[in-house]
Amino acid sequence: MRRSKGERYGLAVHGGAGLLLRRDIGPARERAYRRALGESLEAGYAVLRGGGEALDAVVAAVRVLEDSPLFNAGRGAAVNADGICELDAAVMVGRTLAAGAVAGLQHIRNPILLARAVMERSGHVMMFGAGAERFAQETGFELVANAYFQTPERRREMETARRLLRGEPSKWGTVGCVALDRKGGLAAGTSTGGMTNKKFGRVGDSPIIGAGTYADDATCAVSATGHGEYFIRAVAAREVSARMEHRGETLERAAAATMAKVARLGGNGGLIAIDRLGNVALPFNTTGMHRGFRLSGGRAVTAVLGPR
Repeated sequence: MRRSKGERYGLAVHGGAGLLLRRDIGPARERAYRRALGESLEAGYAVLRGGGEALDAVVAAVRVLEDSPLFNAGRGAAVNADGICELDAAVMVGRTLAAGAVAGLQHIRNPILLARAVMERSGHVMMFGAGAERFAQETGFELVANAYFQTPERRREMETARRLLRGEPSKWGTVGCVALDRKGGLAAGTSTGGMTNKKFGRVGDSPIIGAGTYADDATCAVSATGHGEYFIRAVAAREVSARMEHRGETLERAAAATMAKVARLGGNGGLIAIDRLGNVALPFNTTGMHRGFRLSGGRAVTAVLGPR
């Protein structure tokens, strides 16, 4: 979606891409999804409208989705093969290419906040599992019981996947935000519970910088969702930026080409991206993707279903 140079800030969010069918969702649930996406957009947009930085907007928007039981991140995260939730998240700032990521969390209410703390306070880029949670406690985070993240719907999904003897992406998986602030700064953030019935210790693309999350002020900010193994192999988030940087492609073209690469590998999913001019792209190759955007001077737009 092309924008003019006069529109200098905005953001896009996603709540996961996957097998989304109207007959399964129903009008009431679709309204609930769109309401949550709208609340996420409003939280992030308020930061940008007030002159705040893109990273602050990203974190504000993602926290809303992590706190909603509708999405596979934070409360409502997918349940793994051991019957517990393991959560991953990442953030990246386009101006400095600073990044922070966490994986394998079991007791952190908002993983996106810990990813930011890793970036700003640890001296590292990625921290995992018990070590990440020890760092969290040292920096003032409170731990929560793993049961906080689990919902009856996620447990049912896990039991179904277990009977089928496979791990599978949740129908409603992963959340993310990309933002452009008034100063031209870009940022991206992604948070997820991963795949339903996944092997213990499995990590997907969301916390891997360049695969599920990437931002560079010279090009764009990207957050991906879908079958993470394929986005890792395609280095998908960085691929969008690299095509813009080295081939001079528009955001829309670069995002579409990247999703085509993921599809050729056999992967399903989607991504959201925003460039330094405020252009937005939201391609996906599934039956739907929870998504929305709001740009300066415009209203919030949200959607769930869409053409494959």
